[in-house]
Amino acid sequence: MTILDRYIFREVSQAWLAVTGVLLVILVGNQFARILGDAAVGKLPRDDIFWLLGLTSLNYLTVLVPVALFLSVMLAMGRFYRDSEMAAIVACGVGPRTLYRPMAVFAIAVAVALGALSMEFAPWALRQISDVKEQARQEAEVGALAAGRFRSTGEGVVFYAQSVTADGRLKDVFLERQHGDAVEVVVAEFAEQKSDPARKLRLMILYNGTRYEGIPGNPGFRTVQFEEHGIPILSEDGGGGSVDVEALPLAALLERDDADARAEFQWRLSAPLSALLLVLLALPLSRSTPRQGRYAKLTMAVLIYVLYSNLTGAAKVWLQQGKVPGFIGIWWVHLAMFLFSLVLLYRNFGPGSVQTSRRKRGRREST
Repeated sequence: MTILDRYIFREVSQAWLAVTGVLLVILVGNQFARILGDAAVGKLPRDDIFWLLGLTSLNYLTVLVPVALFLSVMLAMGRFYRDSEMAAIVACGVGPRTLYRPMAVFAIAVAVALGALSMEFAPWALRQISDVKEQARQEAEVGALAAGRFRSTGEGVVFYAQSVTADGRLKDVFLERQHGDAVEVVVAEFAEQKSDPARKLRLMILYNGTRYEGIPGNPGFRTVQFEEHGIPILSEDGGGGSVDVEALPLAALLERDDADARAEFQWRLSAPLSALLLVLLALPLSRSTPRQGRYAKLTMAVLIYVLYSNLTGAAKVWLQQGKVPGFIGIWWVHLAMFLFSLVLLYRNFGPGSVQTSRRKRGRREST
């Protein structure tokens, strides 16, 4: 790399680190407040707050990194124009190709990392978040079976216990559940919770009690005395067997051939692709006069990014709904962004600026 390449590379990378850090702090602060609120009301385990915060941040990096790269190039090039460094660089015969070279090296490295993040690590983070939330739901539902209050569970069981013994067992237990028109009522001296991993069930084991079963209003209730009796009170599967398409591993996603899977695959590819396209756009878009300042084009850049992001999201939905064929999918949005970048590049630098600058430099060297 030449001195100019290293200089541009350093400016862009430093700006990217700064922008990414600021956006990440804003994101983490917002997510921390939300997660802390859920933990305060018992929706999430308090011990997993920072683990969930890290997983959520990892998932959002697929959106944050491309926009941070876009803004970092805008800021770096904007400073060049503000300090008249770009005028000096162009006067030395440097064209867009030379300017793009160090930015491309950095952008490709970021895009490769972003591809791995969007394809595997972000879906893995979503699966971990889902597991933590499901575990918290189960623990909250089972933990709600406290003494002195009537509680109902997801399996349609109504439960009441008079007190809790020193060893954690429930005492003087009442339990009722429906079987169609029939009703089962159980009273027991003690009860405790146990897990059945084979059936993926949480059981209430009752000791020294009586079970009454029959149809209300009809004679012939059956009465059974027991020493130990187990009743399922909660499914530990919790419907978590079906994983959302956004959380599927890449291998599982490629095995599917439905519209949702195709849309999700193209969406994941959009993250690294958008990073490269935004760098291509940033150079011509950042062109300004020294009087306009470093931040002159940032508002326009943000508006263009918002439009690009919204169109990509809309294209994904249309692909899922079958409104566009799979070979068009989300690609038309990226193609439009690519063509728009080329138009700006043509308008700001001309069709033959690189070749012209080289000829001028060659004539100066020969004289």
